[in-house]
Amino acid sequence: MDSLSIQYLDSSIAYTGKELKPHWIYENTGLLGNSLTAFQGPCEVSLAHMVDLEDVKRKAPIYSLDMVHFLGEFFIDSLDHGILLQHLLVATAYGWLWEQGIRDLSRKGNDIYYRSRKLSVSIATKSPVSVLIHFGINVKTEGTPIPTSGLNELKIEPKAFAQGCLETFLRDYNIWRLARFKVSPR
Repeated sequence: MDSLSIQYLDSSIAYTGKELKPHWIYENTGLLGNSLTAFQGPCEVSLAHMVDLEDVKRKAPIYSLDMVHFLGEFFIDSLDHGILLQHLLVATAYGWLWEQGIRDLSRKGNDIYYRSRKLSVSIATKSPVSVLIHFGINVKTEGTPIPTSGLNELKIEPKAFAQGCLETFLRDYNIWRLARFKVSPR
């Protein structure tokens, strides 16, 4: 079975887009193979490090004073498969917030909104050896270039959110992988 390692990083780490590269997780955590990490820190992705071509075309850099970041690397060949894992991660965060009693949420594709204000950013991309995923949830909203909401507004503790999502994603990932092995062919 393709195992998955998860880890919450306690140190503050700025996300600039440069971190969305092969083996960043291994170099910074020692986790080798399929892995998903979470950490908190600012976010400032300039157009030079943007992989979302729609954002580049609109000249829309990403900025947040404070976010919870999820960075995943999966050693698979299919970007389509990676986008489905990205979708599962976004759905995990959405479900976790819903279970905490947060209503007025909506999800459009791989973005989460609270009261029509953007709560998250997300992208999946392919490297020569893996698929990479970044998913970020605002903690603070001051200075963002568009109307946003954040975990502070929702009264959600960022570390608890990150750890809850990591554990839920790992559980669902393992259930999904196990389902492949337990089915009798017809």
